[in-house]
Amino acid sequence: MTIHPAFSFELFPPRTPEGVEKLPAVIGQLAGVRPDYFSITHGAGGSDRDGTYETLITVVRHSGVEAVPHLTCVGSTRAKVAALLDRYREAGVKRIVALRGDLPADTTASSAPGEFHYANDLVSFIRETHGNAFQIEVAAYPEMHPQATSPGADFDNFRRKVEAGADAALTQLFYNVDAYFDFMERCSKAGIRIPVFPGIMPITSFARTVRFCDGCGADLPRWVRLRLEQLQDDREALLDFGLSVVTRLCETLLRNGAPGLHFYTINQAEPTLRLWEKLALSVPA
Repeated sequence: MTIHPAFSFELFPPRTPEGVEKLPAVIGQLAGVRPDYFSITHGAGGSDRDGTYETLITVVRHSGVEAVPHLTCVGSTRAKVAALLDRYREAGVKRIVALRGDLPADTTASSAPGEFHYANDLVSFIRETHGNAFQIEVAAYPEMHPQATSPGADFDNFRRKVEAGADAALTQLFYNVDAYFDFMERCSKAGIRIPVFPGIMPITSFARTVRFCDGCGADLPRWVRLRLEQLQDDREALLDFGLSVVTRLCETLLRNGAPGLHFYTINQAEPTLRLWEKLALSVPA
């Protein structure tokens, strides 16, 4: 039996009135290709939790597609997280992306304020308080979390999230396909069987791509970086080159067993849809 790959799109709560006005159209365009769900981020320290909820409602209202909130725990209390989980459950949410969240300045995970310090604490809390009411997805870092002390320590952190009850994982963006397959090989050897969905970010700008990669510790292959730098003043040529690079990445992932793809849209429909149209030629119907 052929299993159709799963596809999902990530949005963030708009930060400007113009972004709020534009979002329904973006959602409508992306919903047209029938993703499995939209995930919705929020800011460090829970600053955008209300925005997450409002964006979730906007997704449901304008698309009918499942909306999946990101929930972070660092700096928060059990009571606050419990209230958010109850609110989401009342809204019909069936799936949560459970994350630690960004650390406050000058703190470490163990010294951060609040009653949660790691994502596995949050996963355990969700299971303790809501059983299997939510499907829980967590983050994975094929190239190591930028704050991890070593690849081994980072993988141990991932394993703890799985053991706490995670159902699936979404990876940080990457452009080095070998990093994903190496990560999956390590999962196999460790007996980890949950699906791990590659995180895909379309390339639309040299500066933005470098900034995102540097910020999250993702490797941007030297040949890609050099070509993007060369093309940065020719937008159409850069977009075409970026589309070719990311299409090839996605095709390689799907052809070699990735269960689907999770697209970081940056609240823009066109780059992701261009990539989708290219992939439609190679993804089974």
